[in-house]
Amino acid sequence: MTEKLDEAGELTTPTRAGTGPLYARAVLALSVLISLFHIYANSIGRLDDLLLTSMHWGGFALLCTLLYPLRPGGGRLVLGIDIALGLLAVAAAVYVNWAFDAIYDRGVRFIWSDWVMACLAIALALEMARRTAGLFIPCLAVVALVYLAGGGAWVPGMFKFPGLTLETTLFRAYVELVGMFGPIARISATFVFMFVLFGAFLVRSGAGAFVIDLARAVAGRVVGGPGFVAVLGSALTGTVTGSAVANTVSTGVITIPLMKKAGFPAKFAAGVEASASTGGQLMPPIMGAGAFVMATYTQISYLTIVAVSVLPAILYFFSVAVWVRIEAKKHDITGVDEDSPGALDILRRGGISFLIPMAVLIVMLLQGFTPTYAAAFAILAVIGSSWLTKTPMGLLAIVDALALGARNMVMTAMLLVSVGIIVMVVETTGIGNTLSLMLAEWAGGNLMIALVLVALASLVLGMGLPVTAAYIVLATLSAPALYQMMNDAAIVDMIAQGTLPQAAQAVFMLADPDAMTKLQGPLPAAEAAALYALVPSDFSRTLYQQALDPALLTTTLLSAHMIIFWLSQDSNVTPPVCLTAFAAAAIAKTPPMATGLTAWRIAKGLYIVPILFAYTPYLNGDWLTGLEITFFAAFGIYALAVGFEGHGEHPIPHWLRPVIFAIGVFLIWPTGRLSQIAAVVALVAVMLLAAKLAPKREYASPVETA
Repeated sequence: MTEKLDEAGELTTPTRAGTGPLYARAVLALSVLISLFHIYANSIGRLDDLLLTSMHWGGFALLCTLLYPLRPGGGRLVLGIDIALGLLAVAAAVYVNWAFDAIYDRGVRFIWSDWVMACLAIALALEMARRTAGLFIPCLAVVALVYLAGGGAWVPGMFKFPGLTLETTLFRAYVELVGMFGPIARISATFVFMFVLFGAFLVRSGAGAFVIDLARAVAGRVVGGPGFVAVLGSALTGTVTGSAVANTVSTGVITIPLMKKAGFPAKFAAGVEASASTGGQLMPPIMGAGAFVMATYTQISYLTIVAVSVLPAILYFFSVAVWVRIEAKKHDITGVDEDSPGALDILRRGGISFLIPMAVLIVMLLQGFTPTYAAAFAILAVIGSSWLTKTPMGLLAIVDALALGARNMVMTAMLLVSVGIIVMVVETTGIGNTLSLMLAEWAGGNLMIALVLVALASLVLGMGLPVTAAYIVLATLSAPALYQMMNDAAIVDMIAQGTLPQAAQAVFMLADPDAMTKLQGPLPAAEAAALYALVPSDFSRTLYQQALDPALLTTTLLSAHMIIFWLSQDSNVTPPVCLTAFAAAAIAKTPPMATGLTAWRIAKGLYIVPILFAYTPYLNGDWLTGLEITFFAAFGIYALAVGFEGHGEHPIPHWLRPVIFAIGVFLIWPTGRLSQIAAVVALVAVMLLAAKLAPKREYASPVETA
């Protein structure tokens, strides 16, 4: 069962018939205890991984049974069943810690209680995932477990797998730290929860209202201002929530009515809010759970991932703002937010104090503290800075924030634990490598085709999975292929230019006796690719290490994962399942599917920016390079939007639209600095020509108006 929007656009959790204050207090107390346990474990506690992850799951499973009933509106019988299931989950979490050493002492042999608890824990994990996010994850996990436990022997072709015994399958899923209590669960119990809790404290302290007021003060008084308020407000809110749906319902209840009042069509207003809120999961420092998962998968520091994500996120929000500007010009929308507060007024009311926790977080990360430790101190900073405002956080507000953080984490915790089972099967069977090879084969070595295939796969997965889960599954299956294809492209380029290092040239001698001669001088790209194709695939990793700089390999690995992470966001705004667009549509009272199509049209940056990741050094950490790429890409995005819509500052003649669109493609594609400067000049010239050709608008004279 999933969360729903009420008439005010607020996110609500399922309720039970016949429950009173005692039940509400019990849920509150459990939520607070879960949050306090995680704060202790992630700051001063020294818990081993199994104890942390199992109790993380057990606690949230119990809370899940209370917030997500077996049957909506069920009576006391359903409540009793739910409580019993929740307590069984806690028992299974406690049991695995108690029996862990004994199971190993027996040579990984199960006794009857091990069998019962393993089956019970897996069944409950999948049931909790079903309650929070539907059937997709549980069905996928069941298929994966059947495949691992012998079903793979019946699969023909390259996916045939001899299978493990049922005992070994259950052991890996329940006991060994690779399944439901493995790395994915650890990410959930540490990084993800602490930042979700940090966001809850910020929201409870009043930071959410400050963010909206600041966005209205900065952007509310320009032409089309309410649209820009939605973009800026969602960007700032994204730094707090890391959730696209939460971003939509928290900012949309203000920005969507403002946009409609200014004259924007309701469907467009909802689409802007949905696409801008989707960008909230791209905006550092929280980025949903993606940055933490990515750091674990790639072994690249969280701080590095956050740092290189700033410019791409800004570029995405710029792309949304471009659509707002075009729509305002296209329909002559001059309405502004007349009631927007002044920036100085906001700062005088203590708004600047909300920046203190973010500063504490960033400084501690720069000083080398772990993200979880930094988040714990940032939470303390939220409480302290709130006393500089008119709404200081007292004991009740702190308790509310602790409970809010736990409730906001239920769905994510249940999903990530269940996804851990799927990831375990993929890694155990090697199916990920097989699919990566298939992806490379289907793409025929063409990176652009591979990007299209990954985008389609992410869209399909996104219909049944939240963004983070879709990223985890897709990264496990396709990131190796993208990493290899980008490295292969770099090697081929070096061969074509005759710059392959001497140490790497020896590998080619095994494939072609004349390779040394061919590698000395420039070669046509096709011939360089043909020569590289002769090298056995087993030597690829060795060749990468010999020919490519370690920093380049790190950038390529990060780019492969960032491509998948960005593309996985499109399920938020792409029909038929687009939760963010549906949330915005509920607020705007517009058709959900039509709103989804509008949001998808506006969110084109989700597809453009990954091209930059694939073909440019956008993520290498060099700020000058990043700023240069951002500069030209911004012009390219503007040109593409104008060509697509047929309108910029002025209407664009039909015969000029293909020209502007082509210039946009040229600016996005890496073609060299001088050629891109020439393209910018050409774009300016074409836009001036369009302005000259645009029909003059007639305005009524004062006499006629009177």
